[in-house]
Amino acid sequence: MIDQIGFVQVDSINTVARAHHMILHARQQTYRASHLARLAERDRMLFEHWTHDASILPMAHFPYWRLKFARDAESLRSRWAKDRRAGFEALFDTVLEQIAKTGPCGSSDVGQDEVKGSGGWWDWHPSKTALEYLWRAGELTVTRREGFRKIYDLTENVIPPEYLNARPHEEETIEWACAAALDRLGFATSGEIAAFWDLVTPAEAKAWCDAAKRSGQIAEIAVETADGSTRMSYATPGLTPAAPPSDRVRVLSPFDPALRDRKRAERLFGFHYRIEVFVPEAKRRYGYYVFPLLEGDNLIGRIDMKCDRKSGTMVVRKYWAEAKRPLTRTRRAKVVTALENTARFAGSTKIDFTPGWDAD
Repeated sequence: MIDQIGFVQVDSINTVARAHHMILHARQQTYRASHLARLAERDRMLFEHWTHDASILPMAHFPYWRLKFARDAESLRSRWAKDRRAGFEALFDTVLEQIAKTGPCGSSDVGQDEVKGSGGWWDWHPSKTALEYLWRAGELTVTRREGFRKIYDLTENVIPPEYLNARPHEEETIEWACAAALDRLGFATSGEIAAFWDLVTPAEAKAWCDAAKRSGQIAEIAVETADGSTRMSYATPGLTPAAPPSDRVRVLSPFDPALRDRKRAERLFGFHYRIEVFVPEAKRRYGYYVFPLLEGDNLIGRIDMKCDRKSGTMVVRKYWAEAKRPLTRTRRAKVVTALENTARFAGSTKIDFTPGWDAD
């Protein structure tokens, strides 16, 4: 499933369940969180790194990420030198030597004498910055998570040899990244292709599209958008519509790949979505962390809900229906079924529907 969709974004917010688990559960109702840990930490079929954000990817993609390692190593070093605490660069060898001698570690296991005076979540002490930098540069790999805490090890101790030792050229990586992105998107502009993995630059994706179009590898097509206008995109020749999806309702994570590119989602579905976590409460249009709902191939609304872990209750606060997608009796029943499935998945034993939650 992860190979089919490309990657699963990891996020720390846990109002119901973490993003990576909700993304997979939306597609497969029998999914359980232990499945992902087993594939990543025991079977080593997955690895964690950066796309547009921290994500879990198929292990077969690791060789192509060497291009990102090299580019991140260069860009982050100069950027973090300006906006992180000074001294992290001098600690690279110290951190690597500690892990080589004592084994995998997390950020709290290094630089204990540097923690005092921290100014907040992003005010990392130098050793933590060194850990993150070495991970982004490919010298360390996340071997597991404890809770949500990343535990790092030397990359050669984590990545299977067949992937660790594969070294594709830059041109091979660009070809793979563009073709693999288009394969998963179905159709896309060159900008959407570049943004999918965030592995190649927009200029590199455009050059690939131009060359692939000339060779007949891809074709330019007109895609009808939600407002009836058309947008030129690229697709492989002979692209045919997918089979109609089930019309059941699915609760999506705000970080679901179907919504990650907000502008694309709005063009295709007519669905405007923004996360309001960092918006002051008085200025929020909806809520702190609102979940989109998908019915078949239509985004029908969004819902504000949260799990109370102590009482085992999922509290449903408010539902907002999309225009032309009213909450009919039939649709309401499907929404409630989806919420019941999500509650069970999140470990809640009951649902508390706030009075008026379904009022327009």
